[in-house]
Parts: sequence; structure tokens; C-alpha cells
Amino acid sequence: MRLGIDLGGTKIEIIALDESGNALLRRRVATPQHDYAATLQATADLVHEVEALLGRKGTVGIGTPGAISRATGLLKNANSVCLNGQPILNDLEKLLGRTIRIENDANCFALSEAMDGAAAGARVVFGVIIGTGTGASIVVDGHALTGPNAIAGEWGHNPLPWPNHNELPGDVCYCGKSGCIETWLSGPGIARYHAQRAGETWDAPRIIAGAAQGDAACEQTLLEYEDRLARALSHVINILDPDVIVLGGGMSNSTRLYQNVPKLWGKYVFSDRVDTRLVQNRHGDSSGVRGAAWLWE
Repeated sequence: MRLGIDLGGTKIEIIALDESGNALLRRRVATPQHDYAATLQATADLVHEVEALLGRKGTVGIGTPGAISRATGLLKNANSVCLNGQPILNDLEKLLGRTIRIENDANCFALSEAMDGAAAGARVVFGVIIGTGTGASIVVDGHALTGPNAIAGEWGHNPLPWPNHNELPGDVCYCGKSGCIETWLSGPGIARYHAQRAGETWDAPRIIAGAAQGDAACEQTLLEYEDRLARALSHVINILDPDVIVLGGGMSNSTRLYQNVPKLWGKYVFSDRVDTRLVQNRHGDSSGVRGAAWLWE
């Protein structure tokens, strides 16, 4: 049995998978706010509760918004700031009395979709979560790549490729640079751009809905968004040449992306043909917690 945990800022969710990847049980609790010790205890309590209900122990994998620093062994870059700078891996292993595995939530998303999701059977998968940010991950032969700096797949914090003159220098990103892919392609990014060019303070779902209803301003915003996404993903194809690119997050619900973006990226990819597939995730919001369970092959 594999146990996967999605350690989020507002909820902690656990899933138990059998050997075939079928869900046996799911539970979730609210994440204790601003309390590191309470967050660890709530996580351990979920594991013990599920194991007691199912009558057996399982391996434990955990997905977090941050990553374990290779320099210090402490968690970094988590939006649950009380976890940052903490030895979360060691502390949870002590609480649970066993070895566990922790990965970034984008890694868990991509792993889930590569194992039994929209990219099942593909050898090289690039998974992208386009929501509040633009997290991404690389999975090869069923293994999420982490890298010596624990940043493999940090696609969103590279500059938007081949920028037009009106895209320079770009908005300032929270990372301190300007013009990052995340500032253009995230949900807040498209909303900010639409407000600048159309004067309408609309969020991403409303922009997508407006385009579908024939709103000319929304349609233009989405056309420009699709070209930027094509440029950004073409860089990934040029470097990694993945079999499949899987989209997750709120923007992945725009079904037109899967037809329009592949029509555009050919002029940016250094090849006479592009066979990479762009697909929507299969497991939706469950991908993170399922991928955490799959950290144990």
C-alpha cells in the first residue's frame, strides 16, 4: 500500500493506493495555520488514522509547495512560510518511525500523470501547473527529476522567449527578475495583462468565458496568451524534447489551448515536425496527492 499526502497551505490530504493505483481511502483536514509542530502532528495523525482503518502500514510520500534544500536539508520556497527553514523530512520520519519521501508538488503532479494519468506510457513527460503560479516538473521513465540544485523544471522563472517590443521589460516577478514566464502565463498574469490592454479587471475564468461568448477584447487577450504559451513551451521542446506535455491548474481548463498552441509552436521549435503531444491532466486536483503516493515505485 502506498500513502500519498498533499501538504498544502489550507488543507492536508491523504490518499491510500493499492498496488494497481486504485484509491482505497481518502481523508483531508485543515492545515494548522502558522504552526510547524501542529502541522507535522496533523500529518502524522492522518497516516496513523488511515493505517488503522485499513489494517496495514504503507509507504509514505509527501508533496509540498517547496523543496528540500540540497545545501541545508531544510525546506525552502514553501508558501506555508512556517515550514521554511525547517528539517521537515527528518522531523516527520521521527514522528512516523520510518523513511519517507518528499517532493515538490509540481513533481508529484507530473509523476501522477506520467504513471497512470494523461501521459501514461510516455517515457519523457513535462508537467506544468498553470494557476496562481507556473510550477513545472520533468519525469523520465517514471522518475521525477530533481537535480543537484532541487530546481529541475523551474520553467516559470526563465524569461519569456522571443519577446515583442511591447513585452519588454515585463512585469517584476516575486523572484526579483522582470519578464519571467510566470508573470505572463499564470492566472494572475493573464488577468493583469487583460486589465492593462482592455481596462477590464477580470480574472482568468471570466476572460476565457468572455472569449467563448464572442467578446473581442477577451478573444485578443487569449490569442496573445496562446502565442506566449507556444513560445514558452517551444523552449522546453528544444531542450528536453518530451513525448508529452501535461497541463494542470486553472488555465488547463481552457480546452482551446490543446488545439491552438500546437498549431503555433511549430514556428518556434527547431525541427521540421513536432510530435510532442499537449494534453490536459486526467486526475485534476487529485494529481498532487496521487503523485506523492507514487514517489514509492
